[in-house]
Amino acid sequence: MFMAPDPGLFRLRVSLRAVVGIGLAVTLCQLTGLSLSASIAGGLAALLALFTVGDPTVRGQAGTTALLPVAGFPVLAAATALHGTPLLRDVTWLAVVFAGVWARRFGPRGHALGIFAFMMFFTTQFLHAVPGQLPQLYAAVVLSLTASSAVRFGAWCIERRSPLPAAPLPLEGRGLDRPATRQAFQATAACAFALGAGQLLSHDRWYWAVGTAWWIFVNTASRGETLVRGFRRVLGTLTGIVAGLLIAVPLHGAPAPTAVLVAVSVFGIFYTAAPSYSWMMFFVTVMAGLLYGLLGVLHPGLLVLRLAETGVGALGAALAVALVLPITTHTVTDRWIERALHAVHGCTAAAARRLAGDERADPAPLAGELEALLARVRMALAPLVHPLNPMRQRKGRARAILALLDDCAREVRGLAAVAADPDASHDARLTAACRRVETAMEALVGAVPGGAAAVHHDVPGHHPGAEQALVHLHGLERALVDMATPLRGPVRDSRLVGV
Repeated sequence: MFMAPDPGLFRLRVSLRAVVGIGLAVTLCQLTGLSLSASIAGGLAALLALFTVGDPTVRGQAGTTALLPVAGFPVLAAATALHGTPLLRDVTWLAVVFAGVWARRFGPRGHALGIFAFMMFFTTQFLHAVPGQLPQLYAAVVLSLTASSAVRFGAWCIERRSPLPAAPLPLEGRGLDRPATRQAFQATAACAFALGAGQLLSHDRWYWAVGTAWWIFVNTASRGETLVRGFRRVLGTLTGIVAGLLIAVPLHGAPAPTAVLVAVSVFGIFYTAAPSYSWMMFFVTVMAGLLYGLLGVLHPGLLVLRLAETGVGALGAALAVALVLPITTHTVTDRWIERALHAVHGCTAAAARRLAGDERADPAPLAGELEALLARVRMALAPLVHPLNPMRQRKGRARAILALLDDCAREVRGLAAVAADPDASHDARLTAACRRVETAMEALVGAVPGGAAAVHHDVPGHHPGAEQALVHLHGLERALVDMATPLRGPVRDSRLVGV
C-alpha cells in the first residue's frame, strides 16, 4: 500500500501538511485553555477541512473552508440542544443526512459542506456534548479552521504549484433520475436502520452505526460501489480494532505517546485514502481508539462494540441500496465510461488544433480532466474487478476496459506533450489520423462534438515534428477499436454488469 505510485510525492506532501495543520490546531486549542473535548472537536474540524474540501482552485478551497461554520454551527447547536430528547434528535439527524447527501449535486463545495454538517452532529454524540459546552465547541472549531487554513493556504500551499485537476461534475439527471437525489433517500434509509439497530446494541455508542452507514455512501454512485465500500469498511475496522487492542488499550490514554500515535494515524488516513479505503479505515479506527483512551473510556469491550456497530451500519447501507431506489452498477459505469471517452476525444481534438497552429487550443487542462474521470471510472468498475465478484466474464470485460482506457490516457498524455512542444508542427497526415480516431470514437459513443483538424496545404506533407503525434494517434485509434468488444459485448449481454 505504501508503495503505491505517488507522482510528484503529492500524497506525501498533503499527508505531512495535514499532520502539521491538525497538530497546530489542537495545540492552539490547548494553549488557549479550551477543554479536552473541545480540543478534540477542533482537531476533527481541522481534519475534515483538510480532508473533504476539494475544490480545484485555491480560491475555491478557501471559500468552501470559510463556509464550513455556516453549515456546521447550526447543526452543533441543534445537536447539543436536543441531547435530552432522543426522538427529536434522531429525526433531526436524519434530516441532516438527507440534506448532506442531496447537496452533493452541487459538486465539491456541496459535498464538503454536507460532510461537515453531518460530522458536527456526529461529534456531539461522540463527545456527549450538552448546550453548556457550545461556546467552547464554537471557539475550538473557529480556532482550528483558522490554524489549519493558515497552513493550507499560507505556509504550505501545495496546490499553487501543483493545481488539482477539476473534479468530475456529478452525474446529471432530473428528479429521481439524479443519482445524488436517489442516494439522499438511500442514505437516509440506511442511517434510519443503523440508528434503530445501533441503539438496540448500545444506548451510548449507537452513533457509530449511523456514522458507518453515512460514510459508506461518500464518493459512491451505484449499488455495487456501495456494497464494496461497506465490505472494505468492515475489513478496515476489524484490523484497526486488533491494532487498537495491541496499541491503544495498553497506553491507558498516556498523553505523549497517544499524541504521537494520533499524528501517525492522521498521516495514514490522508496517505492511504486514495489508493485503499480499507487501510484508511484501519487508521481511522486506531485513531478513534486513541481518542477514547484520552477521554478515559477505552476498554476492549468498547472496541468490540465498535465492530458490531460498524457491521450494523454496513448492513443498513446494503439493504438501502438493494431496496430503496436502487442505482444499478451498469448504468453508472456506462455513463462514466462515456464521459471519459468524450474527454479523450476533446483532448485529442485540442492537441490536433494546437499542432495545426491554433495557439489558443490547450490540451493540458483536458488531459487533467481525463485523469480525474479515469479515477472515477476505476471506482465505478471496482465492484466488477473485486476478487469476490463471481461473474468472471464481466470481470474480464471490466479489466479489459480499464486497461484500454489506461492505454488511451497514455496516448493522450503523449499527444498533449507533443502539442506543447513549440517545434512540433502539423502535416497532412495528422488530419487523416484524427479522422480515424473520430470514426473509432463514434463507433463507441455515437456522434462527438467537433471534427478533425483542417489540413494546412501550405505545410509540408511529412514534417518531422509530427512523427511522435502520429504514433500517439495510431495507438489511440487501436485502443478505441479494441475497446468495442469488451464495452459492447455480445448482443444478448450488452450490459457491463447486472448488479
